Amino acid sequence: MASSSLYVVAVAVAMTAMALPAAVEGKSYNITKILAAHPEFSKFNEMLSKTRLAYDINRRQTITVLAVDNSAMAALDHFTLPTIRHILSLHILVDYYGSKKLHSLSHGATASSSMFQATGSAPGTTGYVNITSHKGGKIDFISEDADETAKPSRFVKSVKEIPYDISVLQVSSVLSSSEAEAPVPPPAPVNLTELLSKKYCKSFAGLLAANADVFRAVNETKDNGLTLFCPVDAAVAAFMPSYKNLTAKAKTAILLYHAVPDYFSLQLLKSNNGMVTTLATASESKKDYSYDVQNKGETVTLDTRVVTSAVTATVGDAEPLAVYAVNKFLKPKELYKVVEAPAPAPAPEPSKKHKAEADDSSDDSSDDSSDVKAHKGDAAPAVLARWVTAAATTVAALLLMA
Repeated sequence: MASSSLYVVAVAVAMTAMALPAAVEGKSYNITKILAAHPEFSKFNEMLSKTRLAYDINRRQTITVLAVDNSAMAALDHFTLPTIRHILSLHILVDYYGSKKLHSLSHGATASSSMFQATGSAPGTTGYVNITSHKGGKIDFISEDADETAKPSRFVKSVKEIPYDISVLQVSSVLSSSEAEAPVPPPAPVNLTELLSKKYCKSFAGLLAANADVFRAVNETKDNGLTLFCPVDAAVAAFMPSYKNLTAKAKTAILLYHAVPDYFSLQLLKSNNGMVTTLATASESKKDYSYDVQNKGETVTLDTRVVTSAVTATVGDAEPLAVYAVNKFLKPKELYKVVEAPAPAPAPEPSKKHKAEADDSSDDSSDDSSDVKAHKGDAAPAVLARWVTAAATTVAALLLMA
């Protein structure tokens, strides 16, 4: 009996060894790329980007997007961008609904929370979407607060499904909701120069104000989503000798390089790693002008491959504008030489006593060499492999004892 139980444990360990590495790798998707393969959704795709909903979709683990085609998107033409964000957030369900799940709903109906509800933008339960399955396979979607005369939006087809991460479904029309369609008050006007001058960044504010192209680009972007990283006064002073030697075009590019055309709260910066594009990216079509946002604990850093700058303080954070002070002027690789990572120190020479042993274990040495070259992401599977081996050894020993 004991042997039988231990056999079950051994099988479980083996199954864990096969299953967990896949979980360590993680899954990701990009709604913009998914929809780009379907030109009939180009307007919907464009609006997801303009309203910054594309980013919100990509950072969630379980999501269903109710997409409408270009002709149906005409219903949104008379709304402002903030209101369109509310309406389209109603089309993003924070649960997974593939075609198979839709056609097998318990009791033929359910209600799902949308991103409009989940973000707190919808009062009460007005951000819920009711889903109903009818005889003949027809599926209807209608918002909780839809007018009695409103027609439900009907399921047309499945566009893309990655179980159980993301499902993109085409629906026949834009969902109607009085709350989502209500006018959104414009953000309070912000004097960017005044904001920067009051906290940490007076010198950088002067550079922005002195460059008409940069000043205009930043101010035109800030109401639609902007994150600005401003070097503190000491950092600007240290960089000025180099800045003065740049061409006028390069000065414009490096100032725009500090502005990201999207809103990132400090919490988002602390919980997401990855490359971000900048206003300089948009102004220089053939050049990258991006950098890597990294976080470790409470510290957020910006790595340009030339310099690594850290966020030291929040200057202002009120969606759609966030401004953060950084301790170094950001230098793009397009204008400055990339700093190569230092080469690893050479390994010490083996003693004569152990040299023969090292020669005999050449296979092991080559394995270690490949480990050194591996990415950091391989560390978790390696640790997992050692854990599984140890567990299997323990189980084998217990079987022998039994």
